[in-house]
Amino acid sequence: MQTVADIMTRSVVTVRRETSIRDLSEIFRNHSFGSVPVVDDSGHLLGIVTASDLVEQGRNLHIPTVLSIFDWVIPLGGERSLEKDLQRITAQTVAEICSSDVVTVTPGDPVSTAADIMSERKLHALPVVDNGLLVGMVSRIDIIRNLNPA
Repeated sequence: MQTVADIMTRSVVTVRRETSIRDLSEIFRNHSFGSVPVVDDSGHLLGIVTASDLVEQGRNLHIPTVLSIFDWVIPLGGERSLEKDLQRITAQTVAEICSSDVVTVTPGDPVSTAADIMSERKLHALPVVDNGLLVGMVSRIDIIRNLNPA
């Protein structure tokens, strides 16, 4: 049985929470992957940022429909939704757009476990962690290559 360690990419491009959006866009422009792990100085995984997170910066701001009752103005989409959209559109650092809720695998997990997670959650890559430290990434192409070794 092959494990994630057998097929993962060990040399991983990472960013820090304080990495600028400009630097992040350069990373996506110069590499052919859709997500980048966010780590601290010790290599502990803190989150993940995707190309989709970055693309959201270029979208139009949706101003929610409001309901006006007497002197109250109530946003129907919710104030939180507007606040979150504003934060993403005006973000200057990775910390402002990354997700800290990251699905991961370990080096010892079977390749089939990684494939199941990616399929169920519609993910293209998973960080590989060992005791909280990022040790690699496994992507769909890694799994595909494993299905038909040259």
